[in-house]
Amino acid sequence: MSEADEQGRRDRPEQPGHPAQEDRPESAFTVIVAAIANLGIAAAKLVAGLVSGSSAMLSEAAHSLADTVTEVMLLAAVKRGDRPADEDHPLGHGPERYIWALLASVATFVGGAVFSFYDGIHSLTHGGEPGDPLLSYIVLAVAFALESYSLRTGVHQARAEARLLHYGFGRYLRRTPDTAVKAVVMEDSAALVGLLLAAGGLLGGQLTGSAVWDGIASLLIGVLLVHVAWVLGRSNAQLLIGRPLPAYLRAGVREEILSVPHIVDVLELTTLIQGPREILVAAKVDFRDASSARQVEWACEEAEQQLRERWPSIRRVYLDPTPGLGAEHPDGADGAAG
Repeated sequence: MSEADEQGRRDRPEQPGHPAQEDRPESAFTVIVAAIANLGIAAAKLVAGLVSGSSAMLSEAAHSLADTVTEVMLLAAVKRGDRPADEDHPLGHGPERYIWALLASVATFVGGAVFSFYDGIHSLTHGGEPGDPLLSYIVLAVAFALESYSLRTGVHQARAEARLLHYGFGRYLRRTPDTAVKAVVMEDSAALVGLLLAAGGLLGGQLTGSAVWDGIASLLIGVLLVHVAWVLGRSNAQLLIGRPLPAYLRAGVREEILSVPHIVDVLELTTLIQGPREILVAAKVDFRDASSARQVEWACEEAEQQLRERWPSIRRVYLDPTPGLGAEHPDGADGAAG
């Protein structure tokens, strides 16, 4: 490789898998902060809901409890998904992260949304006398402060990673394979909206003396949780099924392989995201006909090294020497006839 080519590789902007992204504990820390905050908030909301008789507060308690269970599952996802490959799991444990994260989205739906709908409908159909909302207002204010801190932690990590990838914040959340951080940001954002809805239900009941507002707030919290569970569930399902690198990154991988001497074409390229920092690349590659077996072996090793240097998240590279269209069969027959 020429000196100019080597300099060009060094000058390329950072891409997913840049060393600055590797082996960082932020995901686990973000999840732990969110779990601790939600556990305390769930207990406080439950007490306030029982004292005030507010269905919205009880729905919020179920919401926070579901978030706590979710974050415990996300922590399991981070820890188990980061385990190295072994004899029984030669491709690593990356996809296990998405199984646990998918279960976490189900927990959000079952534990939070279903209870919110039930409690909201019960409040609308059976009514009830609103109790003293003072304790509920205090709990909501404290919960808002704690949820804001938890959200700030998640957003800080997400923004830092988005800058490394030269992504906008919204695009990063849509495309990131780190679904643990995505879940924390989405759930904490939903929690803040849920707190405002619960406060609105309490205020409406206090001003009118009717439990209708409280029931409506509970139903809206349920709708909010269904939306969060759907978005997170769909993201994890896509990654479990198998999601490739974005098109522009696939083009970069192809370009990198073609920059290696003796390689003349990439006939087929497959990429697979196996985890936030775990990518598989497989390609059918056409080598120069005059290349010796030793040169082909060298080119395969060089291509793998270049890909890993540019994207350290690429952990596995499989190149299959394949004759291109019109290539002649070694015994003289047309390669297409074989």
